[in-house]
Amino acid sequence: MSLLGNLFGKREAELAPADLSVLGADVHSHFIPGIDDGAQSMDQSMELLTAMAELGYRKVVTTPHNMADGYKNTPEIILGGLERVREEVRRRNIPIEVDAAAEYYLDHELEGKVTDRKVLTFARDMVLFELPFISEPNMLLQVVFQMQTMGYRPVLAHPERYAFWYNDFSKYERLKERGVLFQLNMIALSGAYGPQAKQIAEKLIDVGHYELVGSDCHSMNHVQAIKNTLARPYLHKLIASGKLLNSTL
Repeated sequence: MSLLGNLFGKREAELAPADLSVLGADVHSHFIPGIDDGAQSMDQSMELLTAMAELGYRKVVTTPHNMADGYKNTPEIILGGLERVREEVRRRNIPIEVDAAAEYYLDHELEGKVTDRKVLTFARDMVLFELPFISEPNMLLQVVFQMQTMGYRPVLAHPERYAFWYNDFSKYERLKERGVLFQLNMIALSGAYGPQAKQIAEKLIDVGHYELVGSDCHSMNHVQAIKNTLARPYLHKLIASGKLLNSTL
């Protein structure tokens, strides 16, 4: 073993690259140009969508950020952008289907958007939402309950990234007991968000808590990070688990 191997331990075993065509659909990305921190031009959007098709995806549900104090992407803005993207995909003959929802930030406006049915869904009734990274919002369970009351299925984006839960796994269990679906950011399994996020992601896979896996792709750097994750054993384990809903979307 090399000196680095002695210092940092044995390298994680890797497998053959996973076949993402088995997933069929990606459920978290930022491909509509110029409306959030993802693609900034139509050419960038097309480069990313071409890369996703080459990775084996047949469909993407792109999910621009929606937040009260940041990206104020209304359904009209998102769906208008989606049509422009679809037109360019057809013009360039890129072999991928593009749909859109949104990634809703759990802020003081989200409950009202849910109540007024001003949220975009995928798979008919799934609402993707994310939390602040600093602390758990006091209204989390209230908003989850309101989503369910209105007939939506709440999908928590990248639960493995919320460091405020790392020392209390029961917080994840609490949400699962309340019917919240979990969406993994695939690149967490290669350590892209740090070792603790990787460890939590692996534990959530071990206990069968993920129903969806997404790329959260913003740029070609993310595409490379996905490629760096394909051989990770836990990605293979998740795909083989039979738990994922991606292929049904």
